[in-house]
Amino acid sequence: METVVMQTPTDNETGRIETSAGGELISFEGDTVQEPYEGMLFESEGAARSFYDEYARQVGFVTRVLSSRKSERDGSIISRGLGCRGGSDNQKTRHLQTQKRDRRREGCTAMILVKREKPGQWIVRKFVRDHNHPLVVQLQKSRPTLDEKDKKIQELTAELRVKKRLTSAYREQLLMFMKDVEDHNEHLSKKVQVIVDNLKDLEARRQELLQHR
Repeated sequence: METVVMQTPTDNETGRIETSAGGELISFEGDTVQEPYEGMLFESEGAARSFYDEYARQVGFVTRVLSSRKSERDGSIISRGLGCRGGSDNQKTRHLQTQKRDRRREGCTAMILVKREKPGQWIVRKFVRDHNHPLVVQLQKSRPTLDEKDKKIQELTAELRVKKRLTSAYREQLLMFMKDVEDHNEHLSKKVQVIVDNLKDLEARRQELLQHR
């Protein structure tokens, strides 16, 4: 049974590679990417490289380009060799030169060779699994998953709603206070007007009394 691997767009958090085996769609996510094998088919060189990079990440090594072959007709890539870069990159600086000499002398043979059979079809022609050095899976700092982001958005949304409710309550209280002040001012104005009217009446009576003397 031939398996065709199709590269699908990846989201910001988790890489995803899908394969179609006998018409059945199979998804490989997280730590479930299968091991390459000779005869495995890909829809493009990029899909093959993405697949091998993900496989390498899970197994515990870093990839590099070993070889490339271009078409004499149009200069397009028709084959690509990908392999292991060698031992861990997290060695002490004082051993760097020794490591470079050892890699040139020994060289890790783990690799994959893919060739273009026809447009839209690349096949694994060679796969070497074994490495001549320890494999170390480097744990990268995890980024928030979509679920965590959604949870954070929900928390912020809930907090925003609370702030809006508080703002609305404060606004209502302020309007009530302003209305009370307005009513109080109106009441004072009426009292002042009554006093003014009373003073006018008293003044009128005083003038009337003076005239009748």
